[in-house]
Amino acid sequence: MSITVTVLDDYQGCCAFLDAAHELDGSDVRLDIEHRHLDAEALPARLADSDAIILIRERTSLTRELLEQLPNLKLVVQTGRLSSAIDVAACEALGIAVRDGGGSPVAPAELTWLLIMAGCRRLGGYLARQAEGDWQRTNERLEAESLGHAVHGRTLGIWGLGKIGSRVAGYAQAFGMNVVAHGRESSAGRAFELGVEFEPDRHAFLARCDVITLHLKLNDDTRGMITPADLAAMRADALLVNTSRAELIRPGALLDALDAGRPGGAALDVYENEPDGASAYQAHPRVLATPHIGFVEKDTYELYFSTAFRQVREFFSP
Repeated sequence: MSITVTVLDDYQGCCAFLDAAHELDGSDVRLDIEHRHLDAEALPARLADSDAIILIRERTSLTRELLEQLPNLKLVVQTGRLSSAIDVAACEALGIAVRDGGGSPVAPAELTWLLIMAGCRRLGGYLARQAEGDWQRTNERLEAESLGHAVHGRTLGIWGLGKIGSRVAGYAQAFGMNVVAHGRESSAGRAFELGVEFEPDRHAFLARCDVITLHLKLNDDTRGMITPADLAAMRADALLVNTSRAELIRPGALLDALDAGRPGGAALDVYENEPDGASAYQAHPRVLATPHIGFVEKDTYELYFSTAFRQVREFFSP
């Protein structure tokens, strides 16, 4: 099978070393890592001879304008679930097939729990000061708010009790946290199944929790649904954790809220306009920031790309 397959945005250059890569032995598989630095005119030329394009989540958008400039393209594969990054209608009109794959809640749930623990213990501040030669200090003067705290006995609020949120609930219970869920009817039903308390009132939910973690899908209904008033309802010592989507929160609202003191801190893995949009959060003294690595680990990549490469092989097999 002689085809040209382009994998976009493999920032770490790891796809070629996955066991899954053997699915396409004999094909020309290219890893296009830095295309995001190209201007709009250069990208179509880079992709012009691609028979198939594999997207790593939503790191690249395949618009109608771009697709119309790719005459050889026959297949687009989205790792994970299909998203708005692909203009599916344009693909259909141009005769380009679209495939997507499954995912796993394990890696993002584990990162969420890591951020909850690290955020509560103020780990980011301690590590930053230690790197500068200071021992057990997070600020020039040790202030009461600089001290971290244990999670045992505190209350975790989970907004969206789906596959990831349910796993996080289990971790929290194992560490002795009280768990309260909020969300739509599906979250209420899941809370009943798990024996978790459900709080239907949004502001009551936000006001009572030591930690709030977001696990909502981004769509037209949820985009920007978390408002400045919602953030202001959180306690001054509360931690907001977001490994889901930055766009769930109104643009700019979280930075303003942190500056105003409610919530007291945030632990984030997602940002608007990545990667450039992350800089304002990474520099903020009340934010623990990771570079959108919720799904970036070997087991998840093997799952994503074994599915994606198999779909390519099956599509082009005679």
